[in-house]
Amino acid sequence: MFAGIEELSTWIDLLTLILMEVVLGIDNLVFISVLVARLPEAQRASATRIGIGLSVVLRIGLLFTIGAMMQLTGALFTAFDRPFSGRDLILLGGGLFLIGKATTEIHHKVQADEDEGGEAAPASLRKILVQIVMIDLVFSLDSIITAVGMVPPEQIWVMVTAVLIAVVIMVAFARPVGRFVNGNPSVKILALAFLVLIGAMLVADGFGHHVPKGYIYFPLAFSVSVEALNLRFRANARKRSKERA
Repeated sequence: MFAGIEELSTWIDLLTLILMEVVLGIDNLVFISVLVARLPEAQRASATRIGIGLSVVLRIGLLFTIGAMMQLTGALFTAFDRPFSGRDLILLGGGLFLIGKATTEIHHKVQADEDEGGEAAPASLRKILVQIVMIDLVFSLDSIITAVGMVPPEQIWVMVTAVLIAVVIMVAFARPVGRFVNGNPSVKILALAFLVLIGAMLVADGFGHHVPKGYIYFPLAFSVSVEALNLRFRANARKRSKERA
């Protein structure tokens, strides 16, 4: 009887971790889609695959350093009457990087449209991959530390399985998400604004103020729904205009 309960608990842990990894993977995928849009068309698909592959390597590599992950939650120093750990510093740095990068991308997008009616100048593949690795590390660290707190270390196979399944889902949706985000300028701005919000959440978490993800994902889902209606309205308006012509 107890063996059956333990087995059921393991499967529940696995499903929970898969859901968590998929949710965090969406953040990662949106960020990768925004970055690779700055590359020449011929390099985008390979850059996306490399970015997702690096995410897998980082997450699985971190899983096998569980001892180090647990040490990252220990206090390194105290400032403003609050202890700061290695995890806090990484979240603070990653959050600030995400805010700065997303804000810069918004500026590039708006400035290019105003000045030239097009996109900003293409970036180099190496520069884009470095930025992907930086944000992959932040998202991976956050998810792995959470996973370590949920699943006993001896059940590392549960965590690895969840990561691999989430990656398969990411790969399946990488191209559709990329085309949708980059093919609709208003959606791209919305995605960048979402990344600014995620960055602010990471900074708050680094200072010890945890913000439940539901408070972020619900308004995001509402905004995406409204934007989807706007896209449908514009598509119908163009169709009616063509029919009249």
